[in-house]
Parts: sequence; structure tokens; C-alpha cells
Amino acid sequence: MSHPHPELGPPPKLPEGGLRVTPLGGLGEIGRNMTVFEYAGRLLIVDCGVLFPEEEQPGIDLILPDFTSVRDRLDDIEGIVLTHGHEDHIGGVPFLLREKPDIPLIGSKLTLALIEAKLQEHRIRPYTLEVREDHRERIGPFDCEFVAVNHSIPDALAVAIRTPAGMVVHTGDFKMDQLPLDGRLTDLRAFARLGEEGIDLLLSDSTNSEVPGFVPPERDISQVLRQVFGSAQKRIIVASFASHVHRIQQILDAAHEHGRRVAFVGRSMVRNMGIARELGYLKVPGGLVVDVKTLDDLPDDEVVLVCTGSQGEPMAALSRMANRDHQIRIVPGDTVILASSLIPGNENAVYRVINGLTRWGANVVHKGNAKVHVSGHASAGELLYFYNICQPRNLMPVHGEWRHLRANAELGALTGVPKDRVVIAEDGVVVDLVKGKAKIVGKVQAGYVYVDGLSVGDVTESSLKDRRILGDEGIISVFVVVDSSTGKIVGGPYIQSRGSGIDEADFAAVLPRIDEALARSAQDGICEPHQLQQLVRRSVGKWVSDTYRRRPMILPVVVEV
Repeated sequence: MSHPHPELGPPPKLPEGGLRVTPLGGLGEIGRNMTVFEYAGRLLIVDCGVLFPEEEQPGIDLILPDFTSVRDRLDDIEGIVLTHGHEDHIGGVPFLLREKPDIPLIGSKLTLALIEAKLQEHRIRPYTLEVREDHRERIGPFDCEFVAVNHSIPDALAVAIRTPAGMVVHTGDFKMDQLPLDGRLTDLRAFARLGEEGIDLLLSDSTNSEVPGFVPPERDISQVLRQVFGSAQKRIIVASFASHVHRIQQILDAAHEHGRRVAFVGRSMVRNMGIARELGYLKVPGGLVVDVKTLDDLPDDEVVLVCTGSQGEPMAALSRMANRDHQIRIVPGDTVILASSLIPGNENAVYRVINGLTRWGANVVHKGNAKVHVSGHASAGELLYFYNICQPRNLMPVHGEWRHLRANAELGALTGVPKDRVVIAEDGVVVDLVKGKAKIVGKVQAGYVYVDGLSVGDVTESSLKDRRILGDEGIISVFVVVDSSTGKIVGGPYIQSRGSGIDEADFAAVLPRIDEALARSAQDGICEPHQLQQLVRRSVGKWVSDTYRRRPMILPVVVEV
């Protein structure tokens, strides 16, 4: 990954009485949020999430933060504070707890219920501490106060961390919906009180810092959903995040109003909505939700399916429906609603799904043609308002790509935060708060850790490059048998190709080149197999490049007899 501070080395020893802040994910990207706080030799972690792969990371399931900088200090970790239950904030927890299962998890009721269900699949029984807004908890040397914030999932929290070095406030993800469906507002009075006390460092959500104005209320979507439900002639299929309880509630309300039954599709959707319903966050009228297996007995105009796949994830239910690879077959007249925004990097995958659904005759309703989504993150107007309330002495934008971090930094400066106290960092950059001033002091390892099936961290950037070449250019394998004493060819060359776009009959043209190269090497006394393989690779590679302008992966195999 690129680094804005190439001159930085490892951080020095933390000065006595100082507080160290090390983001291991979430800066320069949307995902894998994780921040480590250190005071007096003890650590507190806020969030531990995952990043979802993009097209140039073939075969990867998840991307984790790099735990290298804390791996030798697991016994120093007092706990992991989870601000809310989204995957980009809790998805990495099972992988960290594999290394030390008894690290306490601190979070709200719904957040802990979601992570406990996830950990059950990993056969980990965590130690948890449930907190709520207005709650204050001593976690080692960290005095933590939790503040209600509004987001696209219930029970989200910000955390104020007090130490003798000063007070740090981490907003988590938040917005300022003034008419939230659950009535739970972002607690501006609490933030004003913290501001009066003195916020020495504010870590603030940057996702929508480029968007002017204020985020519309979530409840604005209800009327649009009613209109879509009222005009739909056949089945309605809604794709949403499996944790967006407020959005699912509006879908349930619209379905109930129009006499439709609802079935949840997808393991994570069924699990999360079951938890939300059990804990009282999701209000479900009796008989409204049915098992997906019973849908065949209902008329099409009485069916609503709620599934995952709003980001074009290839294995999610909606993508499989678009590819005709799911038990639910899209038919002309079906209505599909994508009730989410586009996470940066997912645009191509989402439009591919939209095109696939449209091909089979579905009417696709999405944010581009109807108001079926509002963001869960504060826009620029809200951030300005927020900074004027908090009046932080130092500001560190978090949770966003580079353009978001810089835009957020500029907003902070507009509200009076001195420019030399606005810290733009990225993953691995270490920031020390000493004597009221936040300053970059070094960097630690914070690269991508790839999860590929059961493999964690084994896939490297080099192997991903190989996968991309294989996917884009194909592979050519060359098999040659040589005499071990003379280096002369006694069998082959035999050439096979997969995905290179070259007809195998055309390889006859390169065989004389391979013969000639190996004959020259035999005359020069070169008979070591590795050197011969390099000769074969160069000969075939140059021929393919000159003839076809392609760069497939070339695998030469030289066997001595």
C-alpha cells in the first residue's frame, strides 16, 4: 500500500504520560476498521472489522487488519470496544480471538448478540461486557464513557476514552437523523458536555465528508417503498445489508400494509433478523414472516423476499439469482429493490447484477432511479455542526478513503481546529497525544491480511498478481526432457495452453526457438534445470509477446534423465 510518510520508521518509546493511537485499518479505505490505544503499557482496541475484496483480488473472501504490531502484546489488551455491529467493525474479531480467546468484548446489546452468533460458528465463547449509552466503565487505565449515535443499525455507540494524557472521543459511524425510526437520536447534549470538559483528540467518521448538506431522514424511504409495493404486479425481492434492521423494518411494514408475506433468504439475513426480532429491535406482526419453502403455495403478488447481495457479492443470493444459479428464478414482472448505497469499488459488480436481473425481465429499483436508500454517515453540514459543538483541540479523520479524510480535515479546520492540530494519517501511522498535542511519530506494519477459504495470511500480493495474470492472460506450460550430462533435449518440448487465446497448433512456430536456445546452452555447458527453465520461459515469453501482444503465465518444466 502507498504511504504518505515514507520517511517514517518504527515509533519511539511512548513518552511517560502520553497516549498512543495506532489505526490498523479504516484509513484510506472503507472497511477493516481497527484502532489501538495505548497508555501506561496497556492497550485498548476500538473495533476490529473486515474489508471486502475487489475484482483485482480474485479468490479472496475477506481482508483483515494486520495484527503483527499487537501479536506479541496480546496479554496487554484490556478489551475490544465494538461501536456497532457492522461487518467492517466486528468481522475481524473471530480472527483476533483465535489468538487469545479471553480478550473481553465491550459493546451494546445488539452488537454483542451479533458478534456472539458469529463467534459461535468459530466455536469461540467470548467474555463480554454489555454497555449502553450514558454508561461509564473503567477498562484498565481507560475510563470509557459511551454515547448514543444514530447510524444504519440500532444500538450504535461513540466512546469517550479518558486517561491522564487527555480525553479522546471516537465517534464510530454516525449521522444526525432528527427523526430516527427508533427514536434514538445522536446525543448532541452529551457531545456538548464532553466538549465543555475538553476533547483533546477527536477521531471522526469521514465517509460522507464530501457530500454537502444533511442526510435525509430514514423515514423518507417509507413512502417510496409503499409506492413501489403498491405498483408491483408480481413478487418483490429486496436486497439489503443483513444488519440494516431499520430498513428491514420499513420493508416489513410495507409488506404488511399491502397484504404480502415475507421470507428471509441467506444465512446471515436469517440469523441477524432472528436476533433483532428476539431482542425486540425488529417488530414483526404475527404471521407476516414465513419460511422460504412455503412460498410456492402463495400467489406471486403476495410474496416478498428479503435477501443479501446489494453490493454485487458473487456468492450472495441476489447475484446468484441474476446468474440463474439460485432456486429462486427471476421471471418477467418481478420487482427487485436494491435498498442500499454503492460502497466504493463495488460499482461494476452491482451494475452487472442489475443488468443480469433486467435481462430476465425484472423491474429493478435502486438508488439511481428511486429514493430507496439514505446514508448512515454524517454529511458535511452535520460534521460542521458536530465540530462546532465538540470544539476538539486536535482532530484525526478516520473511516474513509483519502478524498474523504482530506475533506473531513478541511471541515475541521473551517470550524477553528488549528491546521497543525489536524492529523491526516493512514493505516499503521502512529499518533501520540502528549501534553495536549497530537503528532505523527512513526509507523508500524499494517498491510492487508487475506482470508482465502481456511487460509489466513498465506496469500501474498505476489500470488494475487499470479491469479490476475491467470485470469486475464491464461497459462502456457512447457515440458522438456534433457540429458543430465549433456543438457541436450531427449523428449519434447510439449506445450499446453489454457485461457491464453492461442491455438495449440500455433505453438509449432515456437518449438524451433526452444530447441535452438537449449542447444546453445548445451554447447555452453549449461545443464542446471533451473537455468534451463529460465531459458525456456524467456524464449516462449518473447515469442508470445512479439506475436500476440499477450503476457500469459509461463510454467516451464525441465526433467533430467
